[in-house]
Amino acid sequence: MRSNRILSVFLCVLMIGSMFASMASAAAPKIGLAISTLNNPFFVDLRDGALEEAKKAGLGITVADAQNDPNRQLSQVENFIQQGVNIILVNPCDSAAIVSAIKAANRAKIPVITVDRGADGGEVICHIASDNVQGGQMAGEYLAKLIGYKGKVVEIQGIPGASAARDRGKGFNEVMKKYPNIKIVARQEAGFDRAKGMTVMENILQAQPDIDGVFCHNDEMALGALRAIEAAGRLSAIKIVGFDATDDAIKAVKDGKLVATVAQKPRAMGSMAVTVAKRVLDGAKVDAFIPVPLELVAK
Repeated sequence: MRSNRILSVFLCVLMIGSMFASMASAAAPKIGLAISTLNNPFFVDLRDGALEEAKKAGLGITVADAQNDPNRQLSQVENFIQQGVNIILVNPCDSAAIVSAIKAANRAKIPVITVDRGADGGEVICHIASDNVQGGQMAGEYLAKLIGYKGKVVEIQGIPGASAARDRGKGFNEVMKKYPNIKIVARQEAGFDRAKGMTVMENILQAQPDIDGVFCHNDEMALGALRAIEAAGRLSAIKIVGFDATDDAIKAVKDGKLVATVAQKPRAMGSMAVTVAKRVLDGAKVDAFIPVPLELVAK
C-alpha cells in the first residue's frame, strides 16, 4: 500500500510539473518568421540567427518558408494570424505583394517587422536591413576601379519586385552614370537564383563578345555567372562582383574567381530582428529603420 501511495505522489508531481511547463510555454510570446526562401544560404543564416536569439530570450518562434512564392507567403502570414502569434517578422518575396498580408496583420493588431527586404505598404513598426543602395554603390565603385573606369559591364538583377534588387540596382547605376566611358551592355533578371544566373550569363556571353565586368545583385547569381564565364574560357577577362558574402562566394573571392562581394551579416540581421521584436513586445519604442553594417570583401 505504501509503495502505491509513493507512486501516486510521484505521478502527481510529474503531472503538476508538466502542467506548469505547459503554462510557461503557452505564456511565452510567439513570433512568426516568414522567410522568402530557404533555398539560399543567406536566408538560412538569417533564420539561424533568429532561432538562436529566440532561444536565448525564451521566445517561441515558428518559421515558414515561402519558396519564393508570394501567394504562399500570404497564406503563411494568414496562418500566423490565425495561430495568434504576438508579432510577425517578414522577409518578403515581393515588396508589393506582401502588402495585403501586412494589412491583414495590422487589422489583427499584430505588429510587423520587415527584415532584409522592405514592404511597399501596410504599417511596419520597424525595418531591419543593410543599406542596399550603399551596397550597390560600393560594388559599382570597386568594379569601375578594377576595369580602369572604362569598358563594357553587365548587370544581373534579382527579383524585380524585391526592394533589395531595386536598391542594389539603384546604387550600382548611380555609380555607373558617373563614368561616361563605362557602358552597360546588358541587364537581365535571374531571380536571385544560381542556376538562372548561369543560364542568363550564358545567353549574354553569346550576344556580347566583349565584357569587362559583371555585377550580380546576389552571390547565388554571381556564382552561376561564374560557371558560365569559366565554361566559356573568359574568366581572365571578366571581373565579377557579387553581393551577400555567402561562404561559397567568399571562397570564390579567395580563389581569385570573384573579385569581390559585398558583405551583409544575415545571422546578425536575424538575431537583431528577434531582439527588436522582444523590445516591441515589452512595450518599448523602436526606430523605424535599423541598419546593419556592410563591408566589401575582396582578395
